[in-house]
Amino acid sequence: MAYSFQGRRLGKVAVVGSGQIGPDIALHLSKVLAPHQTRVVVTDISQTALDSGRRRVEEKVRKGVETRSFKPEQAEAMLACLVFSAEDSELEGAELVIEAATEALEVKRGIVARLERLCPPDAILASNSSHLQPEEIFSQATRPERTLVIHYFFPAERNPAVEVVPGKLTDASLARWVMKFYEAIGKIPITVKSRYGYAIDPIFEGLCQAAMLGVEAGWGSVLQVDAMAARALGLGVGPFTAANLTGGNPILDHGLTEMGQRLSNWFASPELLKEQLERGQPWEVAGRGQSVEYSDEAYRRVERLLSGAYFGLVGQILDAGISNVADLEMALEMALVVRPPFGWMNEMGPREALARVEEYARTQTGFEVPNCLKAQAVPWEIPQVLREDVEGVAVLSIRRPRVLNALNHEVLAQLDRHLQAIEADPAILGVVLTGAGNKAFVSGSDIGILAAVSSPEEGERLSGFFQEHFLRLEDYPKPVVCALNGLALGGGCELAAACHARVAGRVQIGQPEVNLGIIPAAGGTQRLARWIGIQAAAKILRSGQPISADEAQRLGFVHQVVDQDPVHAAAELVRQVARGEVVLPPIPRGPLENVPDSLSEPCPDHLSAAVDAILCRALLQGARLALREGLELERQAFGDCCRLRDMRIGLENFLSHGPRSRAQFVNA
Repeated sequence: MAYSFQGRRLGKVAVVGSGQIGPDIALHLSKVLAPHQTRVVVTDISQTALDSGRRRVEEKVRKGVETRSFKPEQAEAMLACLVFSAEDSELEGAELVIEAATEALEVKRGIVARLERLCPPDAILASNSSHLQPEEIFSQATRPERTLVIHYFFPAERNPAVEVVPGKLTDASLARWVMKFYEAIGKIPITVKSRYGYAIDPIFEGLCQAAMLGVEAGWGSVLQVDAMAARALGLGVGPFTAANLTGGNPILDHGLTEMGQRLSNWFASPELLKEQLERGQPWEVAGRGQSVEYSDEAYRRVERLLSGAYFGLVGQILDAGISNVADLEMALEMALVVRPPFGWMNEMGPREALARVEEYARTQTGFEVPNCLKAQAVPWEIPQVLREDVEGVAVLSIRRPRVLNALNHEVLAQLDRHLQAIEADPAILGVVLTGAGNKAFVSGSDIGILAAVSSPEEGERLSGFFQEHFLRLEDYPKPVVCALNGLALGGGCELAAACHARVAGRVQIGQPEVNLGIIPAAGGTQRLARWIGIQAAAKILRSGQPISADEAQRLGFVHQVVDQDPVHAAAELVRQVARGEVVLPPIPRGPLENVPDSLSEPCPDHLSAAVDAILCRALLQGARLALREGLELERQAFGDCCRLRDMRIGLENFLSHGPRSRAQFVNA
């Protein structure tokens, strides 16, 4: 067996380097490729490094079993497919190799030369370099068109962000394949143009430098500045803690020195960092649960200056033209666990954001105030729905990975704008609607929107807002096929139901609203019954339990189930419809026949009987009406839910304890 994706077969993949990050990359690859019996090889010239890497992987897998992240049989398969070896012969036949050796150019070039001798001529040769440009690493490669940088972030097996950096000679179709491959195996990749340090590390390392310079300037101790920086920027851990975790002081010293020569003369390794390197000790930072004392005045100073440094560093990347607002907003949050910059600047206003950058620049020789910030007089537009045209089909991807692509007002507004542009574009045959990544198509509607509803009238308006957007999608003049690449729950299932057809991977589909003490409010009580019948819809709606894609196909909700790449299959279906080769049956718009007077099954004991009664009324009475009249009834029914105590109980339970906790409903 082997993993196959979009015309490429991966029977063996390899990682060269068993140091700080190589084993973690191999762990991630083994997790996704073990079910296909693809071998994952880790090589190194040091047996000590190999033994250490193997032990680290085995320990992480063991902990994964303990925490139930991995099933025991999954863990066994992952370890079985992994090979740690000092023999170059293990690299023979590898179709994808990721070099993860030390950041030394000649070392990397030597590895590339060996790989070209050992690997097939069409193998993808990649480097996990965090700084060096692909043109430098692969300058002596005989086939540079098959080379590029794939930059993972710490910890590589869990951090979803990946920078894909093609070189000037990289084949464009190969770079696209790498992007799609990483999406398919659970990462959130961004493409970055080639420049030293790429897009994310100059921001991270620049923030580390700013924090170190702040200690030198008297902002506080390392312990205090680390804690204040984490709070100010919304970091998962402070910059000094991050350097300790990643073993990053030598890399920081080298990277900042090189960026000072290549990017701008502000970048430089601070004296504080050089002293720390001489001591060879980790930074003094707070332990787990330890509180750090500092004054409010000190924090306000740090928050203002560090945010100015942050916005300035982000703007410098935009000015360089190597990335864009959408990718930076998403990748910084995912890779660094830091507050997304453009949304933050919008909250305070572009003028205030620029003032903070200018204030920081006045304290720093050589720190550039980006032109893009100087020119930004209005709030930033932050794309959350991305468009890619592929052979006459516009693929629209909803990308909010932090909340599993949940719907909000801005997503629907951007979706509408794209659909208007596509309708007017004669070159586009139709639309594929999907979600970014492989975890979720759309996991539902943003829970914060629901929690903010404070009256029946607000509930009805919210329901009407979503319904009107979905009606426009349903009435769209070009074919719209939904590619369900992950969870399609709640509002995601309702969005899919408004499309003209659905193609699904091996995913789950459902309407879990009753678990929150509410009913579907964007057409779920009306469209599902029209696609699959009253009884089947009632079972899904009243239980709140999802069904498999295979079951959804059996019921008639899903047109086709595929093992891989539902987007590709959905795009082909759009073309077939546009050519008249396939006719998609429309959703029944009129009243349904043989609607029962009642539903015989009782409400599940753990759910709200009051919510169930409203749901059954909306479902049965709505089925006797035309679709638009049924949607009006659903709006009113959702407003009725907003009168119930059970709605508050359900939403508060979700926000406090998560989706797996059962709410204690009072049936009122």
